[in-house]
Amino acid sequence: MKRLSGMDAAFLYIETPSQHMHVVGTLVLDPSTMPGGYSFDAFRELLRSRLHLLPPFRRRLVPVPLNLGHPYWIEDPDFDLDAHLVRVAAPSPGGMRELADIVGRIAGRPLDRSRPLWEMWMVEGLEHGYVAVVAKLHHSSIDGVSGADLMVNLFDLTPEAAPSEPDMEWQPEHPPSALRLAGAAAASQLRLPLGFASTALKTGQGLLRAQLQRRREPSSDAQPRSSAPNTPFNGAITPHRSVAYGRVSLDDVKVTKNATGTKVNDVVLAACTQSLRHWLIAHDGLPDVPLVAACPMAIPVEEGQERPTNAMTIITVPLPVQLADPVDQLRAINEASSRAKRGTQALGVDVLQGWAEYTAPTLVSTMIRLYSNFDLADRHGPLANLIVSNVPGPPMELYCAGARVVATYPMGPLMEGVGLNLTVLSNMGNVDFGVIACRELVADVWDLVTGFEDAVLQLRKATEGLHA
Repeated sequence: MKRLSGMDAAFLYIETPSQHMHVVGTLVLDPSTMPGGYSFDAFRELLRSRLHLLPPFRRRLVPVPLNLGHPYWIEDPDFDLDAHLVRVAAPSPGGMRELADIVGRIAGRPLDRSRPLWEMWMVEGLEHGYVAVVAKLHHSSIDGVSGADLMVNLFDLTPEAAPSEPDMEWQPEHPPSALRLAGAAAASQLRLPLGFASTALKTGQGLLRAQLQRRREPSSDAQPRSSAPNTPFNGAITPHRSVAYGRVSLDDVKVTKNATGTKVNDVVLAACTQSLRHWLIAHDGLPDVPLVAACPMAIPVEEGQERPTNAMTIITVPLPVQLADPVDQLRAINEASSRAKRGTQALGVDVLQGWAEYTAPTLVSTMIRLYSNFDLADRHGPLANLIVSNVPGPPMELYCAGARVVATYPMGPLMEGVGLNLTVLSNMGNVDFGVIACRELVADVWDLVTGFEDAVLQLRKATEGLHA
């Protein structure tokens, strides 16, 4: 039995019928390398043999009576692998748009909390003889870094799958009694006052450091960050999702990064900015101030310390869509993101983690559902315009059940008022990215993909002759 951290549990509390708190990853595979040819059973056997390496796949939620504390994970005594695996066929011609339509429908449905919070869909009949594995996992059990670590246990470096350790069987647990859960929750509550005092002290010290850091910042001609403007993709969201996929060369991104002395994430954000600028112009919605991107950022964990499932904080970065020149956009983003990171480090990257421990389950869930049910996101300006995540991936060629991994497309959740999320993952010399949006707010997500791909090439062309 393992208690969820406050941050992990918060993803459960803020979930609503429209605001799904799961992440979705799409693996496109070439099964021509599979020993003996393609077989759905081979993927099932791979999962079965490696369950001891995949804790989030085995664990089921157990709530505390009356929601008096954060819930617990137990090893599911009723685990049924086949309840999590689904096999479907893509409609002709089986291209990326057909796959994206299937994934949009998968992403638009919540996970069943009575069993481990994941599903895996095998999509067959894609172009070139490819198949796709669509993995959906709840954010309470995984984040970008832990997700990448988890997926490593499903991959091999050669088409021949590495044998599983025969003595590493996992053991199911009996569900704890209500009395045991209540006792554990009471013990956690007794520790809260001391933790609260420590968190408050850290926050106060962090606020002081952040204020001193702002005073030390060099003067800048860049436009200061403003509040997020209204855009067509901001508003109350529905359960429906639209999805699109894209790919650019990591070399193109690095050429721009090296020529300008910026970072890969800055180039990604600049490409997003240019794509969003063109999209907003086409929809007569271009603001005269920057958009605000909410960017999840992994926080470091001390050596020897167990990494929490969601070890993350969030920084906000202005995306200067009001600027026409892509290089000007990139330089403004580099300066703004550097300032945001320095400010977060001064405040303390673990402050958000600390305060999440004190979320009240019933109160938070009730408030979020009321906010969603009454479409309150339509009645005030957005806190952020979109979510942009950047997850590092493996640089080498990988195989899953013997099938070569062709592409890996990640996607994160949407939030009320924020109907657009773009997540990128670098692997095998490419930057794969997935766009997910509320279908009613952003129907033409493929235009954003095309714009992103064009923007990366435009940035490389504009910066090739520059020197950092």
